[in-house]
Amino acid sequence: SRLRSPKMQRSGAGLGAGGQPWVLRRVRLTWLSFMLFFILVFFPLIAHYYLTTIDEAGGPEKRIFGPRPGGELCEAKHVQDLCRIRESVSEELLQLEAKRQELNGEITRLNLRIEACKRSIDSAKQDLLQLKNVISQTEHSYKELMAQNQPKLSLPVRLLPDKEDPGAPPPKSARSCRLRSCFDYARCPLTSGFPVYVYDTDSYAWGSHIDPLVKQAFAEAVKSSTYVTDNPSIACLYLVLVGELQEPPSPSELEKQLKALPYWRSDGHNHVLVHLTRKSMTQNFLYNVSTGRAAVAQSTFLEQQYREGFDLVLSPLVHALSEPNFLEIPPQVPVKRKYLFTFQGERVESLKSSLQEGPPQSFEEEMEANPPADYDDRIIGTLKAVQDSHLDQVLVEFTCKNPQPSLPTEWALCDQREDRMEVLKASTFALVIAPGDGQLLASAGCGMRLFEAMEVGTIPVVLGDHVSLPYHQFIRWSEAAIMVPKPRVTELHFLLRSLSDNDVLAMRRQGRFLWETYFSTSENVLNTLLASIRTSIQVPAAAIREEPAQEIPHKAGKLAGTDANLADNGDLDLGPVETEPPYASPRFLRNFTYTAADTYRAWNRAPGPFHLFPHTPLDPVLPSEAKFLGSGTGFRPIGGGTGGSGKEFQAALGGNVPREQFTVVMLTYEREEVLMNSLERLNGLPYLNKVVVVWNSPKPPSDDLLWPDIGLPIVVVRTEKNSLNNRFLPWDAVETEAILSIDDDAHLRHDEIMFGFRVWREARDRIVGFPGRYHAWDVHHQSWLYNSNYSCELSMVLTGAAFFHKYYAYLYSYVMPQPIRDMVDEYINCEDIAMNFLVSHITRKPPIKVTSRWTFRCPGCPQALSHDDSHFHERHKCINFFVKVYGYMPLLYTQFRVDSVLFKTRLPHDKTKCFKFI
Repeated sequence: SRLRSPKMQRSGAGLGAGGQPWVLRRVRLTWLSFMLFFILVFFPLIAHYYLTTIDEAGGPEKRIFGPRPGGELCEAKHVQDLCRIRESVSEELLQLEAKRQELNGEITRLNLRIEACKRSIDSAKQDLLQLKNVISQTEHSYKELMAQNQPKLSLPVRLLPDKEDPGAPPPKSARSCRLRSCFDYARCPLTSGFPVYVYDTDSYAWGSHIDPLVKQAFAEAVKSSTYVTDNPSIACLYLVLVGELQEPPSPSELEKQLKALPYWRSDGHNHVLVHLTRKSMTQNFLYNVSTGRAAVAQSTFLEQQYREGFDLVLSPLVHALSEPNFLEIPPQVPVKRKYLFTFQGERVESLKSSLQEGPPQSFEEEMEANPPADYDDRIIGTLKAVQDSHLDQVLVEFTCKNPQPSLPTEWALCDQREDRMEVLKASTFALVIAPGDGQLLASAGCGMRLFEAMEVGTIPVVLGDHVSLPYHQFIRWSEAAIMVPKPRVTELHFLLRSLSDNDVLAMRRQGRFLWETYFSTSENVLNTLLASIRTSIQVPAAAIREEPAQEIPHKAGKLAGTDANLADNGDLDLGPVETEPPYASPRFLRNFTYTAADTYRAWNRAPGPFHLFPHTPLDPVLPSEAKFLGSGTGFRPIGGGTGGSGKEFQAALGGNVPREQFTVVMLTYEREEVLMNSLERLNGLPYLNKVVVVWNSPKPPSDDLLWPDIGLPIVVVRTEKNSLNNRFLPWDAVETEAILSIDDDAHLRHDEIMFGFRVWREARDRIVGFPGRYHAWDVHHQSWLYNSNYSCELSMVLTGAAFFHKYYAYLYSYVMPQPIRDMVDEYINCEDIAMNFLVSHITRKPPIKVTSRWTFRCPGCPQALSHDDSHFHERHKCINFFVKVYGYMPLLYTQFRVDSVLFKTRLPHDKTKCFKFI
């Protein structure tokens, strides 16, 4: 055993020394396994037995751990919640499964419908293509048919007459001259523009003897006429100023000098001899002078001298070089004045007996050979009896302290003009007694009385039905004067007292219109003379004057943004998006036909709605009757409509014109950021033709200013001076009839603008806009006030956001009295009030307010002039000044406002009963 190896020795040592611990470990492992088996098997059985024994001891109803009959285990609170959750989840799963199956079925059906729609779209495209072809063929056929029935005619080529024009054969007698026999229509084609050549007064012999004041006034009027030409070879008419002469030549000498005129052409055809007078007595030196085929225009005519329809009766030239002072003219109200009627005059007897032998050789001898009729004595007795009766306060004087020179058989004027005007200002009616000689058709004395009466608003009463008043072929004098035959002088008092106040006011307003338009200045006298001849030969008037727009170059390219306020249009369809370039309103639709058809009516309407001015086209009485004759400023007939397809309001522009656009005119002054924002808001506005920005600042726009690109032209116009009147200049850049005048800080939605445009098309003669104002009478201060409070009544619509016709811009800039424009420049205010006064004066209609909004200023804009404290005080002064100029208050109240229920207008509960809706 001692011979064992070391390895074996180590192994045996290990067994010997470690044998006992290894056994212990094995015993411990066995005991641990037994204990684990006991705990895992016998302990639950013992616990179950123990617990079961406790439940059985407590009774069935007190069991806690044992099974309970009838599913009583779920009655425990926490178990009940789990059960409910399980049931709910199960139910939802079932519902979701059903929904999933339903959606799968719906998807299947929709896929089938999509396939069917794709097939129908392809079929519809084919049908649409065929319809387009049919429509194209139909339009082509329609155009061919129209070309056959109504060929498009071009204007005739004007053939100029020969310089050595022999003229037509002379009439049998110079007294029998009429237009058809003595006027050469070949020199005045319809398209000629009515050129007029005026002889220089220094070029003929008697020119140096003409009254210098008359000569100067005539020359100034000629300079302002649009018809005057310097080329005599193309002239339609030739004007010769023949008087008033200080030293008239003999008839034979004057006749010889007339024939020596360079373009007289042996008979003087198309010549007009103009005899202007500033006095109550004028020399009729053309009497017994052979004027050939030349017409005569003067204030005094004998019956055997006057050629009806050829010669013209002129009004006297009272205001030769001075403008009438409107502030000195009395107001048109009150209706009744101090005197019912007045007359001051002295009868001029004949100087020679009617038994004079031999025919009269001169005008004076012809007049002196006819004694006055006995009607003058009856007139004197009747008027004195009315004065002595004291039924009404009248003033009649038949003797003068200082009688003015007058013709024989005529009633001479008394005293000086200033004294006569003071009496007329206190008179309701003024008598104009015709000359006693029945052969004296017109006299300067009667014309002077007529002129002075209309100037101060006194209604003329003409005693004598044989006299011819100025331009009686065109003016309906019965609307401004009372014509009474001399035998009815005994009934005159009754007739004047029977007139109502409304009739008196209407005649007074008409007389003021005739005086102001045709007779007040030398320019009006000349223009009226030319308009009379042009109308007689049926030549259309020249286009109205337009202001040339001097454009300011600007950079465009900034993309216009989208304003969130503009997108809030609801379901309203604002109109089609114009795919064509902007188009102007049609021009000259009825120029030629209207001149021939509606002449008489156009001359006799004032103030409404549009009346004739001598230097303007023959404008229609009503917009429904005809189109204005002018450069793109015409009216078309209103009413009836076109199409007849019964389109809904949202889908059609409305009105009678199928295609029409409007121009935005925006006045601005050194507010570039505000202006750019306003221009961006116009992006996408339907029916917008262009935007004209009136740059009212002498400082040009910034060089780096980038203007928005709104898809339409933006024309920036440079003005000569900073004036609010520039807003209403008739710019030639405006090619549409409709103008939307808008401030650069006004904030309007597209739907509001479109609705206002629709309303304006149905009331083209009125201002249609958004901010309403009214005027009121201040009893304490006896003056008019401007009021901007919200009210059911209004009389003005401010042009800071309003539509109006372009023709009103012409009237405002060139026809409206200059003192009004001067006051606008003085206060830098009131231009909108002036436009409302003008339109109401012309139309005798109030403006139309649309929508319920009263404030249109954009939030965050710089402060405007209207926020100044003196703004309203200046507007009060403007209203009272304008009333003095017009002679009455032309503004009219209205409670009418046009709204659309499509805009879902919200009104205060106390305002809903004030308005009418459409």
